[in-house]
Amino acid sequence: MSLLKVNYKDIITKTYEPNTSFLEISKDFKNYYNFPVLIAKVNNHIASLNDTVTRDCKVSFYDRSSHVGHFVYENTVQFIMIVAIKKILGRDTEVKIEHSIDNGVYCEITNRDINIDTIHKIESKMADIVADGLTIHKVSVSRVDAMQYFKNIGQYDKVKVLRYISNTYVNLYRLDNIYDYFYGELAPNTKKIDDFKVTYIKNNGFVLSYPTISVPECTLDYRHHKKLFDKFLEFTEWGRILEVENAADLNEYVSTGKYDDLIRISEAYFSGQLSEIADQIYENRKNIKLVLIAGPTSSGKTTTSKKLEVYLKSKGIITHQISVDDYFVDRARTPRDENGELDFESLRAIDVDAFNRDLTKLLDGERVLLPEYNFISGKREYKKKWLQLKTDNDIIIVEGLHGLNEELTMSIERRNKFKIYLSPLTQLNIDNHSRIHTSDARKLRRIVRDNRSRGYSATETLKMWNKIQEGENKYVFPYQDEADVIINSALVYELGILKTYAEPLLFSVDETEEVYPEALRLINFLRNFLPIPSEEVPNDSVLREFIGNSCFQK
Repeated sequence: MSLLKVNYKDIITKTYEPNTSFLEISKDFKNYYNFPVLIAKVNNHIASLNDTVTRDCKVSFYDRSSHVGHFVYENTVQFIMIVAIKKILGRDTEVKIEHSIDNGVYCEITNRDINIDTIHKIESKMADIVADGLTIHKVSVSRVDAMQYFKNIGQYDKVKVLRYISNTYVNLYRLDNIYDYFYGELAPNTKKIDDFKVTYIKNNGFVLSYPTISVPECTLDYRHHKKLFDKFLEFTEWGRILEVENAADLNEYVSTGKYDDLIRISEAYFSGQLSEIADQIYENRKNIKLVLIAGPTSSGKTTTSKKLEVYLKSKGIITHQISVDDYFVDRARTPRDENGELDFESLRAIDVDAFNRDLTKLLDGERVLLPEYNFISGKREYKKKWLQLKTDNDIIIVEGLHGLNEELTMSIERRNKFKIYLSPLTQLNIDNHSRIHTSDARKLRRIVRDNRSRGYSATETLKMWNKIQEGENKYVFPYQDEADVIINSALVYELGILKTYAEPLLFSVDETEEVYPEALRLINFLRNFLPIPSEEVPNDSVLREFIGNSCFQK
């Protein structure tokens, strides 16, 4: 039998016996990576390291410092944690992975009482499982058989999610004779998952932390972000009250034709957050003169600021919006990033001094000529955009990337500012062990909006995403604790709506594109949801900012 040619990233070609595993092949290229290889890409398709080579191919690999590898690491360390918990507390122990927080995920054990000693035992058992280098087996079984298996062991969340999947066969993973279903691939053995921490929080809750893409070298100590944590818990509890905790719960609303009720309830919840904030601003209106709204991309900042204006005006507060973008420095002075590209997301790209001078004058009651940035010429222009705050009830609203950073508004006293952090903090899970990444919801929003309003293809948006996230990690997330309040702009029903818009765009990504594996991952992710028609989405919904027909976008 002739040897097969395997080309590694157009760097080198080697030959292997047919049916050699990619795990074995990866050993020949491990020097190209700083961390253990977790997954392969074969002819631009993601493949398990346990898969084997059957024909000539091109191959590359991912470790935990990459987006693909990090997703695999995350899934695998969570499976190891679940197995460790069942080994210590019993196989019928119910574990729920709730949401991301800091550098990990918040989890709860729902049918056992735990304390800090329990957490130490779980962490120790996880370390033993890793040290043993146990194989993680991927097993293809019929969907019906998988449903029956999970029904027999009482994991009805998995029975429900599998009910709505059209696949004839699904992949289960087995570790130390415990089976589980995960959305996405896992590493081939536990020895590759060599860094994590488990931190007890309170009651039955704890945080599992692990290395991040930005800091892949080690697991950082958990830092508690109380406001963000409490907002997640609030939304999670609200989902429990509605009985919409997992994808299958949402699908049940759709299949029974009750999604319109869910849309109205979700919109009322979002509006309720704005109403409460408007009350807070009104009660402190003698001090608050500047409202700053910041958050990562596709959080719905524009709609949120417009809707907040409506609530404030209903209380007699006069609002004025100022765009930070109009204070960009001339393009010739725009800083460049480490790759030599213009870095428009840097605070240095904004004329902070001019912005603060104008804010100070406005708050002193002066009449100010505001700039307008000409994005074609790359220069600020001054035309006839005058502004003056004439009453004690006038306030300025500013939304933008750097709103929470004190340096942006350094000339204004803190007591005169009200800072809002905005993000779609998704509480919905696929099932109890497979959470939905907040970044995935934002990514789908961005794909839909970019195509509708800018004419970008899904390919173009996906190619920009890593750069977008780098900006968020530098300029948004480090300042979230500066916020006075947090608004959750996630709508519990939105993935059913986004599916109808995003899925065709994702299918357009060509198989030869570098981002094709990510497009395929998102397509598979959306298969967990039934489509929801958008006719019932109100025109003032934050979701309209992305799918179109918003009353705030003329």
